[in-house]
Amino acid sequence: MLNREEALDLLKKYNQEEFHINHGETVGKTMSWFARELGYGHEADYWEVVGILHDIDFERWPEEHCLKAPELLREANVEEDIIRAVCSHGYGLTGVDIAPEREMEKVLYACDELTGLIGAAALMRPSKSCADMELKSLKKKYKDKRFAAGCDREVIAKGAEMLGWELDELIQKTLDAMKSFAD
Repeated sequence: MLNREEALDLLKKYNQEEFHINHGETVGKTMSWFARELGYGHEADYWEVVGILHDIDFERWPEEHCLKAPELLREANVEEDIIRAVCSHGYGLTGVDIAPEREMEKVLYACDELTGLIGAAALMRPSKSCADMELKSLKKKYKDKRFAAGCDREVIAKGAEMLGWELDELIQKTLDAMKSFAD
């Protein structure tokens, strides 16, 4: 299996914009936190690699997002279970018919958009960090459809539902995950 550094190198092969690289790292670290939190600590590195690679094709092929990824990942000899997990986060959004089934895939689906929203909210704070952010202030941003308009709230809500969690629980856990590496 790829390690974290190899996954980042592969992501950087197809992504040059700092935003996309940072997003991959953020989702990767968030996924690693969730793995430990949900009792899959032995798979934390695996969850992180999936998070890092989830948008491997987005910068160059946005219209083929999650459709081009299998080709790129297979060329790099990435395992099929990682490819499946990466593609499942585009379920119902990009023509992908791979539904998130494993808990890891559901977490990726749920937290991908949410990490972007939390990151945008952090940039609006004097600290420029989520370390001092509270759920209440984040929920205000979440409810304002004009704020971080590119972050699909329906996907976030559907992800919470897939996991069997209340929306507030998903938001709080994702915020806690991001706080764990905010420095």
